[in-house]
Amino acid sequence: MSFWNSLRISSSALEAQRIRLDTIANNIANAETTRTDEGGPYKRQEVVFRPEGESPTFASILASTRSRPPHLNEQVGGVEVAEIVEDEDPGQLVYDPTHPDADEDGYVLYPNVNLVVEMTNMLSATRSYEANLAVVDAAKQMAIKALQIGRS
Repeated sequence: MSFWNSLRISSSALEAQRIRLDTIANNIANAETTRTDEGGPYKRQEVVFRPEGESPTFASILASTRSRPPHLNEQVGGVEVAEIVEDEDPGQLVYDPTHPDADEDGYVLYPNVNLVVEMTNMLSATRSYEANLAVVDAAKQMAIKALQIGRS
């Protein structure tokens, strides 16, 4: 894999994880939002990733695992955000007859956002982001060493 491919792959992963972190932050910010423009409580969002480029079929993925390793000049890898989907799990019903969004029985439907899950996802996304930064740094260090060898 070339220097440029490793940077391209890592930069696509950095962008994908940034979008994931933004989505997680949006979920946390709306954890108490009981009324949206669409009606009802906020619905938790999740990022779905896919390999860069065309949507691969199972057969093409299977075939690629049996083929030869990619040539140095071939484009390989990368990730992109396929879509951001709403989690359809129901929210939590809480008895609070004083809440402005309470139903006739005094229950309020809160978003389906679990702060423990969101914080765990945030840690995972942060670690992935840091790992890709380490790849970029390693590629940069290798390029610097190669240039130093070329000057000798």
